Amino acid sequence: MSAPAPEHAPVVADTVRWLERAVIGLNLCPFAKAVHVKQQIRYVVSDARTPAALLADLRRELERLADADPEAIDTTLLIHPHVLTDFLDYNDFLDDVDAAVEDLELDGTLQVASFHPDYRFEGTAPDDITNHTNRSPYPTLHLLREESVARAVEAFPEAERIYETNMETLRRLGLAGWRALFATGNAPGSPA
Repeated sequence: MSAPAPEHAPVVADTVRWLERAVIGLNLCPFAKAVHVKQQIRYVVSDARTPAALLADLRRELERLADADPEAIDTTLLIHPHVLTDFLDYNDFLDDVDAAVEDLELDGTLQVASFHPDYRFEGTAPDDITNHTNRSPYPTLHLLREESVARAVEAFPEAERIYETNMETLRRLGLAGWRALFATGNAPGSPA
């Protein structure tokens, strides 16, 4: 991972802390540890203030990831702290994300997962602990290689149960446990 611009360093540090403590620490994504340890995650902080500017950043990062050697960059976290901070607006924007992947003819090659501090699964209450499986410190688009996802799923027994296992893990942990993970910083999706 290259050093972020000084003004982006705190955003990247918060994101790495979330990745290490929650995503890897709670094993919410059993595939994350390997790319983290090998430093194959590209962290990009967007300065976009409008959805259109973010979409332009996304398109650049999709093309960059598609062209990069997977041994150097296997996945990208596009963090956008200044735009789409409202979860409903962010959720609506995901249609534009899917359209960009298709427009660049990268469907089947890349996919985008979504994370947000106020992430909320349909049919859940805002304070439901299970929403935290997709809560990050800042709105974040996770660009993934389909090939890497397929390899990881193939190597992981019962990969289809990851979602359910994550829900069970967070129910056992509870909100107090979630907050304790981030004792030296704000927990994603929690009031400051």
